[in-house]
Amino acid sequence: MAPKPGLKQQKLISSLLVNGTLILICLIWIVPTFGVFVTSFRNSQDIFTSGWWTVLPHKGFTKAGEIKIDPSVDVNGPIEIEGVTHTFEEWRAGVKMPDGRQLTWFGNKRTRLVIVENEQWMWFDTNLTLDNYTNVLQGQEFRFKDAQGQEIVRKGNDLGGAFLNSVAVAVPATIIPILIACFAAYGFAWMNFPGRKLLFTLVVALLVVPLQIALVPILQDYTKLGLNGTFLAIWLAHTGFGLPLAIYLLFTYVSELPRDILEAAFIDGASHFTIFTNLILPLSIPALASFAIFQFLWVWNDYLVALVFLGDQNRVITSALAAIVGEKGQDWHLLTSGAFISMLLPLAVFFALQRYFVRGLMAGSVKG
Repeated sequence: MAPKPGLKQQKLISSLLVNGTLILICLIWIVPTFGVFVTSFRNSQDIFTSGWWTVLPHKGFTKAGEIKIDPSVDVNGPIEIEGVTHTFEEWRAGVKMPDGRQLTWFGNKRTRLVIVENEQWMWFDTNLTLDNYTNVLQGQEFRFKDAQGQEIVRKGNDLGGAFLNSVAVAVPATIIPILIACFAAYGFAWMNFPGRKLLFTLVVALLVVPLQIALVPILQDYTKLGLNGTFLAIWLAHTGFGLPLAIYLLFTYVSELPRDILEAAFIDGASHFTIFTNLILPLSIPALASFAIFQFLWVWNDYLVALVFLGDQNRVITSALAAIVGEKGQDWHLLTSGAFISMLLPLAVFFALQRYFVRGLMAGSVKG
């Protein structure tokens, strides 16, 4: 029996609403991200004078020449240029001349320089540069011009060294808790020992404990042991903070594996270690990948734990970005390039493991 026309229309409207909402959410995320990406390749003067969307095809003004204002002209009052009189603020905002040209005062009053522009179609902005990334990654001095046309001298934040430090922190801090949690999840799921339920209850209870309350006691212990400021200190800290979630997530997956496979392995004389390495680990790849994404992103984006246990001795990328914001808050070309450098590795990890992500999240959620 064919569906009624009204039912078809309802399904079409419902599909359009769902797909339209998803497209809107994607655009809300993609458009600003694309804007940051484009801005990271533009020079400082272009950023201060135009929006990032001007790199796309549009009708705009291109530079056709310059007019140098005579030193005898009083720039504090009305300024006459080619028979047209306006105040300094109006010239700086841009004045369209009778012949279609636009005259814009560049910089402050001391520059006495007016840019002449003609309006025409502009297809793609080719004035893009990799200097922003070079300046941010290195720790050397570099120069650029601000919105007033003044030359600014800055020292790079050595984001390249901070990037390597973050890799040195995030990779072990992801692998170590996964290995420990795998053994623990297998023990809780398939081994009988006294106090198993009580210990697992304590592990689950640790999920609700804020890590901030443990920072000071751990810092005191690290100071006594001489570990503060070392990579080992932050590896152990992230391992402890990540283990409760890792054990719980992997337990829900491992406990749902077919019992028949394990019983057959036991009958054949396999030990717990053999079963774990040859059966549990290969079958648990979706859950392992899912937790690896969570743990890696959390450690990579962590600022507080790294600040407490590493400080500036081994600055990670989040600390370096915070320093850029504090020291160079107006230098958008540096902030955007630094932001994209910090995004590269997390995006690579997510896209490499994303096919396991949903399967890992659904671990233990469906019975039968």
